Amino acid sequence: MKVILLNNLEKVGKKGEVVSVKRGFARNYLIPRNLALYATPQNMKQLSSIQSKAAEEEEKVLAELKKLDAQIRSLNLVFLRKVDENENMFGSVSEADISQKLAEQGLDIHKSLVLMEKHVKALGESLVQIRLHKDIVSELKITVEKENKELPPLDETPEPVETPEPEETPKEVEAEEAAEPEAEVSPEDLADDEI
Repeated sequence: MKVILLNNLEKVGKKGEVVSVKRGFARNYLIPRNLALYATPQNMKQLSSIQSKAAEEEEKVLAELKKLDAQIRSLNLVFLRKVDENENMFGSVSEADISQKLAEQGLDIHKSLVLMEKHVKALGESLVQIRLHKDIVSELKITVEKENKELPPLDETPEPVETPEPEETPKEVEAEEAAEPEAEVSPEDLADDEI
């Protein structure tokens, strides 16, 4: 069955193309979702207007993607990773890490658009490709550096810090005076009082 595509569909065709698809795919998926029209004689008359709109939209999208490409090429993303004493990295830099770092820069790039043969597992600079469009593949410069956690050398011990002793406050002085024992009473004084 022939249909006119109203949207770009991967593995099917571009917007404005007349393609042959299975009847069930057209009837159950494409037509109900307004992704295509049946290729009837009446709809074929509208084909030229559909194609011209598609070409205009494609030009706008390409212009925006070229600006995005220029932004990506101007970036240098820095990733900090822990390393052991032999400069071997713990973990790696993956597509998701790059996508997240780009989002922090205000660029919404899905991780599936980041093209990497394997994750970056070494310190230094590398170039990563980002497929923005079938015709536009951008290159992003990334730098992986070791996390800087400098510990003091083992042979030097830190000097002890002297803490000043707190001075007595007036409340403490009053409390000490109140706690003074009263004068001792002798048993003779008690005997005189009883009489």
